[in-house]
Amino acid sequence: MTQAVEITPEIVAEHGLSPDEYQIILDRVGRTPNMTELGIFSVMWSEHCSYKSSRRHLGKFLTTGARVIQGPGENAGVIDIDDGDAIIFKMESHNHPSYIEPYQGAATGVGGIMRDVFTMGARPIALMNALRFGDPSHPKTKSLVDGVVAGIGGYGNCVGVPTVGGETNFHKGYNGNILVNAMCVGLAKADKVFYSAAKGVGNPIFYVGSKTGRDGIHGATMASAEFDDDSDEKRPTVQVGDPFTEKLLIEACMELMATDAIIAIQDMGAAGLTSSSVEMADKGGVGIELNLDDVPQREENMTAYEMMLSESQERMLMVIQPGKEQLAFDVFNKWELDVAQIGHTTDTGRLVLNHGGHVVCDIPISPLADDAPNYDRPYVSTPERDVLKAENFALTDLNSALMKMMGSSDLSSRRWIWEQYDRHVMTDTVDSSQSGGDAAIVRIHGSNKAVAITTDVTPRYCYADPYEGGKQCVAETWRNLTCVGADPIAITDCLNFGNPERPEIMGQFVGCIEGMNEACRAFDYPVVSGNVSLYNETNGQAIPPTPAVGGVGLIPNLDFYTTVSGAKNGDALLLLGETKGHIGASLFLREISNREEGTPPPVDLKMEKRHGDYVRRLIRDRRIHAAHDCSDGGMLVAATEIALSSAQGLHLTRPAGSGAMSGWYFGEDQARYLLAVDPNSVNPIKSTAEGLGIPVTQIGTFGGDKLTCEDGLDLELSKLRATYEAWLPDLMS
Repeated sequence: MTQAVEITPEIVAEHGLSPDEYQIILDRVGRTPNMTELGIFSVMWSEHCSYKSSRRHLGKFLTTGARVIQGPGENAGVIDIDDGDAIIFKMESHNHPSYIEPYQGAATGVGGIMRDVFTMGARPIALMNALRFGDPSHPKTKSLVDGVVAGIGGYGNCVGVPTVGGETNFHKGYNGNILVNAMCVGLAKADKVFYSAAKGVGNPIFYVGSKTGRDGIHGATMASAEFDDDSDEKRPTVQVGDPFTEKLLIEACMELMATDAIIAIQDMGAAGLTSSSVEMADKGGVGIELNLDDVPQREENMTAYEMMLSESQERMLMVIQPGKEQLAFDVFNKWELDVAQIGHTTDTGRLVLNHGGHVVCDIPISPLADDAPNYDRPYVSTPERDVLKAENFALTDLNSALMKMMGSSDLSSRRWIWEQYDRHVMTDTVDSSQSGGDAAIVRIHGSNKAVAITTDVTPRYCYADPYEGGKQCVAETWRNLTCVGADPIAITDCLNFGNPERPEIMGQFVGCIEGMNEACRAFDYPVVSGNVSLYNETNGQAIPPTPAVGGVGLIPNLDFYTTVSGAKNGDALLLLGETKGHIGASLFLREISNREEGTPPPVDLKMEKRHGDYVRRLIRDRRIHAAHDCSDGGMLVAATEIALSSAQGLHLTRPAGSGAMSGWYFGEDQARYLLAVDPNSVNPIKSTAEGLGIPVTQIGTFGGDKLTCEDGLDLELSKLRATYEAWLPDLMS
């Protein structure tokens, strides 16, 4: 094998490898690698592919449970939802590409997460997203929002999968690095789940989908480095998506999966042909030999380096049963997709690549996967903040405070966004969460059961106290699923942080994981899949720690569910849970007092579970007309959202001894729910709750067309609605 390019320390550094890492490569390979081999090590050992800064901490998570069929380690997680059905789901980031090229970055993020799901045999049935943008006044924010939303809608709508919910927030901490986290949920038969281990020797390897181009080269490496002032120059590393090809690929894969032709299957995501081939071989304990001359290419004179590192979209790698080759060709030709037999499995444990009549790569597979660096990064805990008292934050005008809150960047309507998404294609969307609800509800086709889906995280809590913030983001998804009557089953996550080589950032990461894990164990709510996105910072300025969580639950019978919009005239409004008026790290503090300080609200996990279990029981007893958890903005914001969603006015009553008005109305104490119930149900609900040690208080009555209370609140719903709906269209106009 000839060495065409001298491997210098500069070239090694350009590939994101440290001198120590390069020395390990020299030791494992036994010689100096060529450029193709160096590129392969570079992407496989990148943060994005190897999780070298996070693996040891991710191992703390609860990953098993009674309904878990497959936990972390595959393309996506798999859970059992009875009747032989399985849900396959995952969340993943496309942050760096979306900042550089918003439309294609977001679109290919959606395409990539769908491939993770249908690779395992599931038909995608729902999409969610979690988006974070910079300060609304930042010069890039408007164009980034416009491009990202158009990209998400453009791809999902074209493929024909409903985008049923998500969250969108704005904060100056994301000025230099937006976050685009995409989640996909798919439906499969529990006995027809496909995995990626390429078992067996001499089996043919098939390439299917789109042709390979030069887009996305070094995409995984780019996603493992922080930005600087020249980041726009990385635009060529952003992939270009084709949703129509993805739709064909889904249908072709589903057709071939209905046969017994597939041994293993893997999508070509980050690091493209490199990661898919290496991961399949490593999991199957085999070697792989490929002839790159047979790879379908859309550009001339592509090198082995370019083909192996390209992240062109809509591509899959499959190991096919010997004798089934023609069947595979027939299926993919029928769907007018590129298909080629490009290699076979071996017993060598090595990755061997042939190109132009020469062996251009011959390296052991094990070091690429198992021997990837696994760092124990030093970390320091986030300093403790002061506890703030609500009585020190006077609330003199409840009307103006509520109007400002409902028209703020984080609480205002997202209608401008979700109207660009097709929420009802496939006809099984029972309720979407975009319009103020807690979780989306998607019927399992042909049945009377449904899955509930939600995404959530409160970065300001995680920044103030990573451990409590980590607990809270899991607890809030658990509450969101509970609010619609679903039994929470499992979560996926997308852990977005800054540079892990900085001890304070690593401290945020570790703290959030430990808090999340404690909540998962308290709820028996395991992590079954996920993604880590590090180095989200520009010129040393990191994003707020943002461990986005996607939760999935089961509604066993759609005769028993609830939403935020079911309150009726004359209904009583009950507050379930205790209000101490926690004001630290709250939206009220930020929006009304222009301060971002204080400790976040503590999360009592035993209380969370006790309260949530009771709410689901009430839903199944048909006691609740509408339910909503108290989260961002506190009780008054949650009550306003129920009133607006239900088109019902509401008169509120503040109980004696409830403390400062600011804390009562806008405090963000956890483990609280607002429930709209028939007046005849109030006493039975309160009586049973008292026996369970759960505080329940009637705080209002629905009716009329205003929001009122004795503390001076007097606002017409129409006025509130106009303010609530105006902020985002005004920003984007």
